[in-house]
Amino acid sequence: MAKKTVATLQTGSKKMTKVIKMVKSPKSGAYVFVEKVVNADDTDAFFAK
Repeated sequence: MAKKTVATLQTGSKKMTKVIKMVKSPKSGAYVFVEKVVNADDTDAFFAK
């Protein structure tokens, strides 16, 4: 018998955002994409780095 999994909603969860930033590689000089899932409030801090 297969087991049925039921997901419950978390009331205290925050909104998450996937951010993609283009960064120049110091080794080859080519541009690479850095992807990260961060809190919606921290998106400006991610791009400021």
